[in-house]
Amino acid sequence: MSIEQERTFEVPLSADVCRDVGEVLARINDKWSIRILRHLRAEPVRFNELQRVLGGVTHKMLTQTLRGLERDGLIARHVTPTVPPRVDYELTALGRDALAPIDALAQWALDHRTAIHRARHEFDQRSASSIRTCDRMLAP
Repeated sequence: MSIEQERTFEVPLSADVCRDVGEVLARINDKWSIRILRHLRAEPVRFNELQRVLGGVTHKMLTQTLRGLERDGLIARHVTPTVPPRVDYELTALGRDALAPIDALAQWALDHRTAIHRARHEFDQRSASSIRTCDRMLAP
């Protein structure tokens, strides 16, 4: 099997499968999910500790993100009946399994960040040049 074949699906994906894959990727790729999953790698963490470590996430947004990750089976929520109740979050086996492709994508982004920044700069320069050309053409 060639490298190109390894990188592509052997059969075309149906619309419903594409939708399912898109939903999973959207869950993992929101603003906070990857950071939460990576932070839970070492050990279970309490809600307030997650909020403190993440910095900038609101209580409401953290709650929504954690519920979504729990719903998708990536994390588990454990409540200890104390006053006040203690709530801990930890990765499930599925969540741990998700870390491998997340880490691989993060490494790819690190390895290629210079090329990406260069491409963005070149694109912005070309775009700015085209806008100036259009402005000159439209000027009276």
